[in-house]
Amino acid sequence: MSAAGVDRVAVVGTGVIGISWAAHFLARGLDVVATDPSPGAEERLRAEVAALWPTLAPVDGATPERLAFTADPAEAVADADFVQENGPEREDVKHELFAVLDKAARPDVVLASSSSGLLASAIARGCPAHPERVVIGHPFNPPHVIPLVEVVPGERTAEEAVTRALAFYTAVGKKPIRLRQELPGHVANRLQAALWQEAYSLVERGVASVADIDTAISHGPGLRWAVLGPFANQHLSGGPGGIAHVLEHLGPPTERWWRDLGQVTLTPELVATLVAGVDAELAGTDPAELAARRDAVLHTLLDAKGRTELP
Repeated sequence: MSAAGVDRVAVVGTGVIGISWAAHFLARGLDVVATDPSPGAEERLRAEVAALWPTLAPVDGATPERLAFTADPAEAVADADFVQENGPEREDVKHELFAVLDKAARPDVVLASSSSGLLASAIARGCPAHPERVVIGHPFNPPHVIPLVEVVPGERTAEEAVTRALAFYTAVGKKPIRLRQELPGHVANRLQAALWQEAYSLVERGVASVADIDTAISHGPGLRWAVLGPFANQHLSGGPGGIAHVLEHLGPPTERWWRDLGQVTLTPELVATLVAGVDAELAGTDPAELAARRDAVLHTLLDAKGRTELP
């Protein structure tokens, strides 16, 4: 089953993100060839894909048997129609790896990096032959559940590569957005970082506990954010006047809140407080069990969103 002209995907790097990508691509009926130099990587990959498979909704013809593995990244990408790279977040490692991918992959094949913060322009410096096909294709963790993919071109990325990446991600059921500027952390992680800054500051100042802040988000605005984004939700908050009314009447106090937001440094003391707070909140709950319960709720939510015409 082809997805925007892609039949075979190379998944380069099989850590947490790479495994999740591999499971997702397989469930969409594609052939996947994965590569990772770590000892035991293939065994871990196959075991994790098997464990995830019952939670997926595979299309007709999809099977884990369409997963191949090689320790050689050049071999992995040689016959691929799309490359999803998931290596370490280090520019020097990316350069070394992309030099191999650039040489081995067909010139027309998009090389997409899952990097959560590095710039496509910096990564593409490792591709002397074809930097025009390098993009950021940053998923949100876990990729087999969360639809978002941030597609970010670099200085030398061709528009055709961006178009092909957007078409491919859409064809495999993702919700891609295209960024017009390169920024460290892209869009979603920067928005998260802004929230984390104030959350950490509130804990440091003793305003609220870790558990209370988690409750404030997960049982408050987080529920709305899971359905509509911040601007659309703000528009609905304004009644008949919409977002124009909100900005007119709540804009000035919001600006005062901005000036009062905390500036925080992750000191050893604050880190210890945050870790202790999470430990107390979860009270020995198995993280794997909690993630599975979270993902089950996310699947239900995504199914409901899919049946509703929401932007």
